[in-house]
Amino acid sequence: MTNKLLPHTGNYKELLTYQKTDVIYQITYFFCKSFLVRGDRTIDQMVQAARSGKQNIIEGCAASATSSKTEIKLVNVAKASLKELLEDYEDYLKTRCHRQWEKGSREYEAMRRLGRDHNDAAFFMDIVRTRSPETIANMAIILINQADYLLFRQLERLSEDFLKNGGFSERMSAMRRKEREKGR
Repeated sequence: MTNKLLPHTGNYKELLTYQKTDVIYQITYFFCKSFLVRGDRTIDQMVQAARSGKQNIIEGCAASATSSKTEIKLVNVAKASLKELLEDYEDYLKTRCHRQWEKGSREYEAMRRLGRDHNDAAFFMDIVRTRSPETIANMAIILINQADYLLFRQLERLSEDFLKNGGFSERMSAMRRKEREKGR
């Protein structure tokens, strides 16, 4: 257990989940503004789902010092928002008779490697600006699946940390007991 009541929780911008969801948000914003018809409600839905994926990681990180429960809940909300966005990209491909890249295909594997090796939005935006909407949707699908896996791992780690170290209330009680015992 930590010896501080409010532990330093780190910089969310260093989290791979945050970096990946920032890439997904920027790609989604570009995709929606470039390839969906203005006034289509899907634009707002997709942009908000991508934004929620990113913003809930930030909010969860901010809440982590005093509430493990809130942190876990918000990271899970980020994960759920990305699942919604994944379905929107898959629907886009289906309704326009575009091909979704199959696991093992040349395109799929190349994009998986790019997603594994890069988390910089500028890197991906340079690529996205020169690709077709079908390619961009497939790129986003792979990045979303990678982010989903990373968020799953983050949730596992947060759960393990909670079981090992407890939460804020337990720290408060233990520290208060320790202080009282010192005074005796």
